Amino acid sequence: MELQLGPRRFMFDPWLKGPAFARGWWLLHEPPADSLDRLCAADLIYISHMHSDHLSYPTLKVLSERRPDVPIYIDEDLRFMILMDGVHPEMDTCIIVEYKGHMILNTVDCTRPNGGRLPQNVDLMMSDFAGGASGFPMTFSGGKYSDSWKEDFIKNERKKLLNYKALLVKSQQPTIYCPFAGYFVEAHPSDRYIRDTNIKNSAENLNALINKLAPNIKTWTPKPGSVLDLGLALRDPTNSDAITNPPAGAKIYKDSWDFDMYVDELNSAISCEIFKHQSWIQFYYTWAGFKNYNLVVRVIETDEEFETLTDGYDYLVDFLDLSFPTKRPDREHSYIEVKNRIGVMRYVVLHGRLWDDLYIGFQNRISRDPDIYHHKFWNHFQTELPVDRPDWDQFLQQETSIQDPDTPQEEPNKWSYCVVL
Repeated sequence: MELQLGPRRFMFDPWLKGPAFARGWWLLHEPPADSLDRLCAADLIYISHMHSDHLSYPTLKVLSERRPDVPIYIDEDLRFMILMDGVHPEMDTCIIVEYKGHMILNTVDCTRPNGGRLPQNVDLMMSDFAGGASGFPMTFSGGKYSDSWKEDFIKNERKKLLNYKALLVKSQQPTIYCPFAGYFVEAHPSDRYIRDTNIKNSAENLNALINKLAPNIKTWTPKPGSVLDLGLALRDPTNSDAITNPPAGAKIYKDSWDFDMYVDELNSAISCEIFKHQSWIQFYYTWAGFKNYNLVVRVIETDEEFETLTDGYDYLVDFLDLSFPTKRPDREHSYIEVKNRIGVMRYVVLHGRLWDDLYIGFQNRISRDPDIYHHKFWNHFQTELPVDRPDWDQFLQQETSIQDPDTPQEEPNKWSYCVVL
């Protein structure tokens, strides 16, 4: 989303290129041909949180190459305030922008933005709308998780989300509302089951409900290349010139994606040297730093269809004492079995990435006994991993010393154990 505030151009969460969450999410819409040029010309770029559909690595890579010194300009007419989510303050933020007395509120993905303390009667309000940004329940199996149960659950959850967003907009009474975040699709052919199962709300449906509940609020469903002139719309909501639609014949929805380029990058981790040593498992989970929790997790590396690989790793981690047993302990304990696509799992391990790539990206299949959610475990691996990636150079030095302690070792070149694209 791009805002033009007088001479200043403001970008929100630019995702213009490549997938998000490893290879699980792909752009639904075709970005305008000049979108990267406009990003590189922006005066200020706001990224609400670290999820990769907002903090887009492929997009920011282009920005860093073309304009590494992108400046931030603030003038006397422009102010903004970034606020935390009341439910997930460690993750999500929202933003208020004020320009010459006009106020814009973008709640992005916040569940309860700023704990519910928000300005009313803003000129423009934006938020998410789609739902479906979780592996639950699509990637779960066993017990109650039949296709029919998932279908009913997803239908009810989407309806609840739609009503919540509509009532939130009604309570805030903005002059104009725009559904902003949620334009993604599980496009990869291997994720067809997820795409068919993970039904999402549409921007049009949310706007229709808002129009029913609060007909005084003007709604706008953006398309790639369309423009809302807020000044014109505020002066005269009936002025059709306030909205510029995409040019006739403009491509709106994507129908092709560069799957191979991004999947190949992920799969390049499979053959890395560190995975020739089984001790990487202990090194990685020690680095991760999660323990003293009565949970045993079995991690299984799989192929595209989540079938176990004969030459992949299949191991247990006991997080009570951070041990790696060959069988489940005799004591009473909670148990999770996670099947991960090998390329994504090894890429996450190699680079110290958050497990959102696996979980929100639909790159695993999960069963659990008992069927309860372990917040401490998932929150740690999704938000609290160390900032610095594992020191795999140190790991390989240790492995070499153990294998041949009497032979002097040369200092390895950094990242010599793997080709990183």
